[in-house]
Amino acid sequence: MAERSTAAVDVADNSGDEPLTAKADKATADGSAETQNTADLSAPDTERDRRSDGSGTTATELHSGHKLARRYRLEECVTRLDGFSSWRAVDEKLRRAVGVHLLPASHPRARSVLAAARSSALLGDPRFVQVLDAVEENDLVYVVHEWLPDATELTALLAAGPMEAHDAYQLVSQVSQAMAAAHREGLAHLRLTPGAVLRTSTGQYRIRGLAVNAALRGIRADRPQRTDTEAIGALLYAALTRRWPYETDAYGLSGLPKGVGLIAPDQVRAGVHRGLSELAMRALVNDGATASRQEPPCTTPDELAAAVAEMPRIRPPEPTFTAPPEYQRTTYQQGTYGRTQQGLGAPTAPVVTPPPPLQSRTGKALKWTVAALLIAALGLGSWQVADRLLDQRKGSETTPTETTTGDDDKAIKPVKALKLAEATEFMPSGYGIKPELAQNTIDGDADTAWITAQYQNFAKFGNRPDRKQGSGIIVDLGSVQRVSVIDVDMYRAGQKTEVLAADKDASNPTALADFSQRLTPLETAGSTLKSTLDKPVRTRYVLIRITELPTDGSSNLFRGGISEIRLKG
Repeated sequence: MAERSTAAVDVADNSGDEPLTAKADKATADGSAETQNTADLSAPDTERDRRSDGSGTTATELHSGHKLARRYRLEECVTRLDGFSSWRAVDEKLRRAVGVHLLPASHPRARSVLAAARSSALLGDPRFVQVLDAVEENDLVYVVHEWLPDATELTALLAAGPMEAHDAYQLVSQVSQAMAAAHREGLAHLRLTPGAVLRTSTGQYRIRGLAVNAALRGIRADRPQRTDTEAIGALLYAALTRRWPYETDAYGLSGLPKGVGLIAPDQVRAGVHRGLSELAMRALVNDGATASRQEPPCTTPDELAAAVAEMPRIRPPEPTFTAPPEYQRTTYQQGTYGRTQQGLGAPTAPVVTPPPPLQSRTGKALKWTVAALLIAALGLGSWQVADRLLDQRKGSETTPTETTTGDDDKAIKPVKALKLAEATEFMPSGYGIKPELAQNTIDGDADTAWITAQYQNFAKFGNRPDRKQGSGIIVDLGSVQRVSVIDVDMYRAGQKTEVLAADKDASNPTALADFSQRLTPLETAGSTLKSTLDKPVRTRYVLIRITELPTDGSSNLFRGGISEIRLKG
């Protein structure tokens, strides 16, 4: 798991958490909204949201810095709703970020939340965000769960546009299989919204809030399998069309036009995969035939997963390569020298016929004279080149160890690659992003990298107070060395980066002030950062510092990193 600051995938404003169905609308009249990296985050904090059940300790009395079990330090409240709150926190024992749900032990739903959390924890399926702890202590009930800094919720993915057919296929396949496994163990979600589905950096989908999200809000269903199946159908529909399959707007998505009813995705948007469109309708329309074929409806996640498995596999799109511009011959090469290209409207110039070759006795004599001069010139040039090569060879044989000298008569030492003993993450606040990946930057493999978390809205690491000085990698050379060449492969172009070095007498530097020697200016780097120093520096520690990150495929998501570091001296 990541450290505290890796949880900086900032809250997205997804106000207007409309219900999944009309039945869910009655059960979730709170109008809450999902947001990133908590099992269930809600709409903006209002006086209505701050109410409690009127007895015992309220979740709103807690504050940042409060510790639970002398271990979980609350950092930021991301939800206050109906007597419970959700927090981003730090597990100080394991030094990792976690999420925490809190509610008074006297809350009418406290017992059901504890039971749901413990049941979810027993499932142990990695396709779900794991419940790590469920405790009743000091008149409080709290549930601790994983925090996934590298995951992006479906709400944010859909904000960028509809999904490709392959991505939508992976979504419905993975989510339906996961929910089928949960229902086989007697567990239902009942609040499977776009905010409850996350996609990791490896393309795997994780589901958060299994059983717990519904318990926190007191949601129940007479037919839980049908409820979850219809929810998966709604997610697939939204992925294909970027529209919510009901008349109400929800999760940042526009609803369908009023009065037209539920229409198939391929009728909403051109180019939608026909098989996926029909699959969405089979999951959504459970009381009758589907839109275009008389297929039976899918009423359970098992049936939906089986229907996905029966479809022809949808492969990812082939990578597209931009062909180089076609080589254009000049007009001279095209045999039109002296003529204007067709269509330009200018008159065609007359073709000039070259004079015939000299055929007279004088012409022949002139040709032989020119040939003789050329042969003489070639012979003289060849003799001079050979003489120079012999002189160089003779000099190299007599002085094989001679060292090239500069104008100041000081020997110029050859540049060699330096051995990098260790790489650690630059953590000015004491908390790292991915310290366990730091060694990837000096392992000699450009395919491995140290990669930051994904930050939302702000390129400067989400404008977090603990990231004011940025982040980066500190390289330890093992001993004081002479550094003259810097060569860094960046994980992504567009990162604002500088290279600094500590004083040669420095020992284990960690603060920015410890790196007093500036090797490169602070500027936006491309895919590589290369620099040859005018004057070599002597140091043991070199810092590659990043202060701003480029976008991560979306206008409001930012991520960076370093792939490989090479130093010479």
